[in-house]
Amino acid sequence: MTHSTLVLTVIGRDRPGLVSAVSAPVEARGGSWQHSQMARLAGEFAGIVLVSVPTGEVEGLERDLAALEADGLRVEVRRTDEPADQQVAAVGLHLLGTDRPGIVAEISRTIAAHGVGIESLTTGLREAPMAGGLLFEVTAELVAPVDGDLESLRSALEQLADELMVDLTLG
Repeated sequence: MTHSTLVLTVIGRDRPGLVSAVSAPVEARGGSWQHSQMARLAGEFAGIVLVSVPTGEVEGLERDLAALEADGLRVEVRRTDEPADQQVAAVGLHLLGTDRPGIVAEISRTIAAHGVGIESLTTGLREAPMAGGLLFEVTAELVAPVDGDLESLRSALEQLADELMVDLTLG
């Protein structure tokens, strides 16, 4: 039996049972919930889910998930082929500094300019322990071609961190 890989994006007003509403049709169609990241943000529940479903069940699953919109839950389904294995280096990034507009835009622009991708990205605000105010924190997992120039990226990010007056660790 062949399987198809699907990426689901989910968004709806937060309430109990949203994950169950999405996972039940996947299970009913013989699918497997493989990976997800979900969060409640400003009263909305949003997430992205990777599922594997028997190929003959994809259209039925798409209909089942579309029906959830009647309950205020929007699920977009994207069929995808698993990318061919490629040689990549994983690199962690951590940033912490005073919150200000544009930090994510500037950091991500610098990363992209060096041909490096972002595998995962988590951001948040937290209280500054001594000075008061808010600190902005970024934790990311970057992926670069094994033959990529990570030292050039490190140098560019360190220069940017100085300009933004944030602490940044790559490694």
